[in-house]
Order: sequence, then C-alpha cells, then structure tokens
Amino acid sequence: MKAHQIRELDLADLAKKELALKEELFNLRVQLATGQLENLKKLGLVRKDIARVKTILKEKQRSEKAPSGR
Repeated sequence: MKAHQIRELDLADLAKKELALKEELFNLRVQLATGQLENLKKLGLVRKDIARVKTILKEKQRSEKAPSGR
C-alpha cells in the first residue's frame, strides 16, 4: 500500500488497517514456522506497511493535538 493511499484514511480506518496488517503478519509468521510460506518477501512488505500506517497515524494524531496558532 502506498503512503498517499494511507494518508487518505481517517484515524479510525488507520487503526483498523494497522490491526488487519498485524493479523496478516501473525498469519505469515505461523506459515513460516510451519513451512507453508512460499513468498518470504511478503513478510518484509507487511512489516513496511505496518510502519507506514503507524507513522501516518502518529502524524495525524499530532496534527490534531497541535495548537492552531502561535
């Protein structure tokens, strides 16, 4: 998922997306442990997507908390 696609989501959707990605990562790790995972690159891609979502989520949270003027 690209960063610009993630930025279009609101806070609630970002939290749901993060949870879904964490579940996917868990499932991939289980597949890896049982020898069923064929595409190891998928693990890295999901980790990077989680990092993107967390970064954008934190940015949006900070912008909401920031005072509007100086």
